[in-house]
Amino acid sequence: MGEEGTEGTVHLLCLAASSGVPLFCRSNRGGASARQQLPFSVIGSLNGVHMFGQNLGVQLNSARTQDTTVVWKSFHDSITLIVLSSVEGSSELRLERLLQMVFGAMVLFVGLEELTNIRNVERLKKELRASYRLIDSFLGDSELIGDLTQCVDCVVPPEGSLLQEALSGFAEAAGTAFVSLTVSGRVVAATESWWRLGMPEAVLVPWLAGSLPPQAARDYPVYLPHGSPTVPHRLLTLTLLPGLELCLLCGPRPPLSQLDPQLLERWWQPLLDPLRACLPLGPRGLPAGFPLHSDILGLLLLHLELKRCLFTVQPSGDKEPSPEQRRRLLRSFYTLVTATHFPPEQGPPEEKVEDAAYRAQVPRACYLVSGTEKPGTGWRLVALQLGPRRLLLLLSAQSPTHGLRGLATHTLHALTPLL
Repeated sequence: MGEEGTEGTVHLLCLAASSGVPLFCRSNRGGASARQQLPFSVIGSLNGVHMFGQNLGVQLNSARTQDTTVVWKSFHDSITLIVLSSVEGSSELRLERLLQMVFGAMVLFVGLEELTNIRNVERLKKELRASYRLIDSFLGDSELIGDLTQCVDCVVPPEGSLLQEALSGFAEAAGTAFVSLTVSGRVVAATESWWRLGMPEAVLVPWLAGSLPPQAARDYPVYLPHGSPTVPHRLLTLTLLPGLELCLLCGPRPPLSQLDPQLLERWWQPLLDPLRACLPLGPRGLPAGFPLHSDILGLLLLHLELKRCLFTVQPSGDKEPSPEQRRRLLRSFYTLVTATHFPPEQGPPEEKVEDAAYRAQVPRACYLVSGTEKPGTGWRLVALQLGPRRLLLLLSAQSPTHGLRGLATHTLHALTPLL
């Protein structure tokens, strides 16, 4: 298994499908700087071979050279996105989902109508600049994983019921059903209506809030790629503590001025200590003192029906490998098991007989051992699926191979009440 990281370059190209005119180019090595820009001849060739295939009724999805993976994806016969990655371990699954998130981010900022009916290319280029910060965060080494799993990054607060009760009361007082409490782009608590948001906005909106520069309050126009791609809504954000924000999705009302400090103090001042306890949850994900085996270096828990996930590399933080490397290992392992071992996250309701037979033979667990040439070196990765939950663990080299499944099963049972 390759180690997916940033020791390589990712180039993202966006073109108007009909004309081939580039709308933007981004890179994980400096955005759109001239030093990192692909030559126009390369851009033209990549788009040309894709269009050539389409004219012959052939759909070109991906290609691989010795050190680079290329993935093409067209949206609504209007926008073509192309990604080239020389990052070690990049997979087609990872890059395909990256392109889906990028197009979702484009719709979030300019709306679907502007992208499917391009009247003025230069104006569209300018409007899309607002999406660069969010798009660039997908290309880097993010602490979040919702872009890959297509599940909402969540954390588990120590006093969740108190926060949930206050959030529901605040939502009613503010006059909107769509409210969430987020820390560093992860959802701490949310109203029922917020949890019913479709993909990709359920992932994009908290991620956007976490990627913006700190600000006491914001009033941001956004389109919802799934729920309202042509009519904008307003995203209001209110900072309760540094890094801890309320996010509200609403129509013309309420005005931002209505959400005055008195309203915030009424609902949140009594909960100052529980709110402060949420701040370390950004990287940690779990409440302090939650019992985890000492061999666990990182974990990813997914609830495939609720489309929520818990991702942390904070356990045993003083051990090797580094947090960045742990995230890369878990990301790579997720793409491996999702693409080769476990079924897709959401099966179609009209499942065929042969699909049902395939699902009956799907493995429940798999593991990967690295560094076996030297005793006590490397790491172990194990994945376990029970019902709607899938758990991936990164474990230290000291964890015995014969005990991996038992450890994963015990950990999943401990985590089940949380997600």
